[in-house]
Amino acid sequence: MKKILISGATGLVGKKLSKKLYERGYQVEILVRSKSSKSNFKSYVWDYENQFLEEGALDNTYIFIYLAGASISERWTKSYKQEIYKSRVNSAQFIYEQMRKQNIHPESVIASSAVGFYGQITSQQIFSEDDAPAEDFLGNVCTDWELKAIQFQDLGSRVVRVRTSTVLSENGGALEVLKKPIELNFGAVLGDGKQYFPWIHIDDLVNIYFKAVEDVSMNGAYNAVAPDFVNNEELTKKIAKQLDKKIWLPNIPKFVIKTVLGEMSVLALEGSRISSKKILDSGFKFSYEKLDEALSDVIN
Repeated sequence: MKKILISGATGLVGKKLSKKLYERGYQVEILVRSKSSKSNFKSYVWDYENQFLEEGALDNTYIFIYLAGASISERWTKSYKQEIYKSRVNSAQFIYEQMRKQNIHPESVIASSAVGFYGQITSQQIFSEDDAPAEDFLGNVCTDWELKAIQFQDLGSRVVRVRTSTVLSENGGALEVLKKPIELNFGAVLGDGKQYFPWIHIDDLVNIYFKAVEDVSMNGAYNAVAPDFVNNEELTKKIAKQLDKKIWLPNIPKFVIKTVLGEMSVLALEGSRISSKKILDSGFKFSYEKLDEALSDVIN
């Protein structure tokens, strides 16, 4: 069996992806921060900050899937912004150096990135993989993150960068946060509600990663985003409809959200339209193209 090594395998996406790869006949092994992490797969401890990697972790790696990274949903203090950056950029650099040192040459490296690459810009522009990165916090993180992924080409690897939008899942993730106030009858549109909300159903995201594993024609960056453009007002009302709730409160003013969330408020108040054309042109078929379909599945 071909070995696929995954970092971030105990997260929301990693759990489903690991299971699917195993069921399709791959030998799945994972990197964990401690042996206390529960998993059905053979695991190896790694600690990029202390330059530690358990012996044997990289042996016979056919494909390396890189999903590691601290959540961006915690308040962006100065120290936590450093954690967001280091957990992606420094950790990727560590694995690259270990592979080079141990003479490991994966056939492919499939690296997570984010649509934050393009910035949080509410406009009519539709961003594609050919557009330049934004010069803001998330744009800088994603740029450096992807540069670390690209250097695996020096090992002879095919490198795919998956720029992920907000993932909708039945368990945890962003939807849990979005629907909670609506369930409690305190839901409201954020700001003017016109900010776009790029999204993807977790099953479609897992299938994009699986396609990247098996389709050797895939190379470079791909936006993992559903083709349905919706804004915050539409999102809020569609979630309420699925929950059989009404939105009766007025829009929450921007200054209130900025006061509560600080710099992180850009995630709630700004958003871009992101093109899915490249992944569609590669032959990928979305199971959930429309937000109503996706919400119906993950909520009901």
